[in-house]
Amino acid sequence: METVAVYSISSSLHRGLPCLAEDPFIQSVQSALECGMEFFEEDFATWGTFPDSLIYVRTGGTEGVFRSLNLKGRIRLLTSGHDNSLAAAMEILSYIKSNGGDGEILHGSPQQIAARMSSDEDTAEYGAFQPLPSVDFGGARLGVIGQPSDWLISSGVDYRAAKEKLGLELIDIPVQELIDKVREHDCDLRSFKGSEAVYEVLKGMVEEYRLAGLTLRCFDLLDTIGNTGCLALARLNAEGIVSSCEGDIPTLITMMLAKEKYGCPGFQCNLSRIDGDELLFAHCTVPLSMVRSFTYDTHFESGIGTAIKGELPEGDVILMKVSGKLDKMVAIPCKLVRNQSESGLCRTQVIVNAPGAADYFLHSPLANHHVIVPSSPVGR
Repeated sequence: METVAVYSISSSLHRGLPCLAEDPFIQSVQSALECGMEFFEEDFATWGTFPDSLIYVRTGGTEGVFRSLNLKGRIRLLTSGHDNSLAAAMEILSYIKSNGGDGEILHGSPQQIAARMSSDEDTAEYGAFQPLPSVDFGGARLGVIGQPSDWLISSGVDYRAAKEKLGLELIDIPVQELIDKVREHDCDLRSFKGSEAVYEVLKGMVEEYRLAGLTLRCFDLLDTIGNTGCLALARLNAEGIVSSCEGDIPTLITMMLAKEKYGCPGFQCNLSRIDGDELLFAHCTVPLSMVRSFTYDTHFESGIGTAIKGELPEGDVILMKVSGKLDKMVAIPCKLVRNQSESGLCRTQVIVNAPGAADYFLHSPLANHHVIVPSSPVGR
């Protein structure tokens, strides 16, 4: 390699990012590659003119940006261990492959990234997918409050297939209905009372629509009421009302299957970093019934609202995810080894030891969110 072209995509929620030439992560990768880099930032006009190109997925929330670019050819997605970069790349790679494209995620130390860039070896597809279990939920109703978030480009679900394969009825509910009802509460909506108001309104909607679970397009709450759904979803999951974030329907269905088999809906989370067999997962909500302790914090990306920073018990867990097409799933036995706390990530953070799972996440992931389920749930 003589010169590598580097492009980037980032979310508007992450402001003040340095230019690529001044980004410490990019500088370390360039040093390991021992070749020149030409930086094009977010201008893709020259895409396809360089034999070696990278797209640096700088933050989460960039998946819709990638889709709008309509890029051709093999896509190499460069990721860091911060700002949901890896999780976004997983959603993008899943989208690329489900549409017949080719690509991979480059993640790890600068030396590991450089070694992969220099390798001509093809990446193998993950070979341990499972069929969906034979489960009939008997027409249970799941509310889709707002459509899936714009960045969930590989997480759509056919409503008819959900009903035919699993006996789940998906019910569309406008997110504006939630927003309007929250605004009726006599409190500062940006405060903890506002977070509680979101919970109270959602609980009422569960009763009104006779829901067994729901998924919420929660980022729409940021600009409208100045709060989030993190606390509400944590409480609802603890009460047995299976609830997922960001309008993510495949994850909601995964959590329904987890509750059916293990008695617990599980922890919906993003993969943030891979270090050998150790995987760092994080998210800003977690079922309160799963944690041994928790504190309140703000939502990571926005710095507002009420997020949950929970401590999960160590032990055997299952890492689960159902595909958007409802044709396969992963269920990887692994071990939750410790909790941690660092800046630049969502609030609840856990390290999972999962030998061999890195290849799945870097080459064949079923979108970004996955669900961590205790093999022996708390209280069981």
